[in-house]
Amino acid sequence: MTGFASLPPVAAARPAGDELEALREIRGVLAGEQFALLTGAGLSTDSGIPDYRGPDAAPRAPMTYQEFIGEPGNRQRYWARNHIGWSHMRRADPNEGHAAAARLEHRGLLTGLITQNVDRLHEDAGSVNVVDLHGRFDQVVCLDCHRRYSRGLLAGVLEELNPGFLERALAAGVVEMAPDADATVEDSGLIESFVVARCPACGGTLKPDFVYFGENVPKDRVERSYAMVDEAGALVVAGSSLTVMSGLRFVRHAAKQGKAVVIINRGHTRGDELAMIKLDAGVSGALTWLAAELPPL
Repeated sequence: MTGFASLPPVAAARPAGDELEALREIRGVLAGEQFALLTGAGLSTDSGIPDYRGPDAAPRAPMTYQEFIGEPGNRQRYWARNHIGWSHMRRADPNEGHAAAARLEHRGLLTGLITQNVDRLHEDAGSVNVVDLHGRFDQVVCLDCHRRYSRGLLAGVLEELNPGFLERALAAGVVEMAPDADATVEDSGLIESFVVARCPACGGTLKPDFVYFGENVPKDRVERSYAMVDEAGALVVAGSSLTVMSGLRFVRHAAKQGKAVVIINRGHTRGDELAMIKLDAGVSGALTWLAAELPPL
């Protein structure tokens, strides 16, 4: 296995040179304003969790919702890989960027935090007013009776159903991990041996409680996120390529209202043309600097 998320978070690089000048400009834009913060996978890379679309990210083809519900073999493949990914991702710790986001909230500078990540590291770092836009990896839901269960509880059930599976996976080797706790495994025989758990209440189909590609974000999360943007004087995007509409819509919404949009991300995003300032820089270092340097309201 790669062992990702088993090491301490990486220390954020301190801004200097052009990055520091851009941050001072961002400070000028945000000073005196409450702003909404939208975060993506780029914020969690310093915690050892790979992103989907960063400059160094390997190409991935995540399973769609239609694939998951369409074939039992797809669900077997997904849960086998998720069981491996969960065993690593659950050990991830918040990094300096997550801590900075929590400080921004505690200082009263945020109207709220919208995250596209499912890792729950914002909450672990102390953030409270958070919309987990794409759901949370620490829960599972039954698609038939709609009961929810702890992913940790399910891990114990899967270990009982599949004794020695993780050890065999270690021997087979994991090629890649993904930010939704998925893992790529080359050994097809290993996958085909995996026994999938059913809902303990009704025997129905269990699914991780996050939004798959091809699945809609629940309406209440979208409305709550729009409200955070509506209440804000600006929107800051940190660590998202805005490739999917679930995040890009809030950038478009803020820009349509004439509000400043600031994007901090390594590489191009779909919202760059709408940004007042785009900073190509490490997210954790930038948020840490802003949390320390922004004046009180």
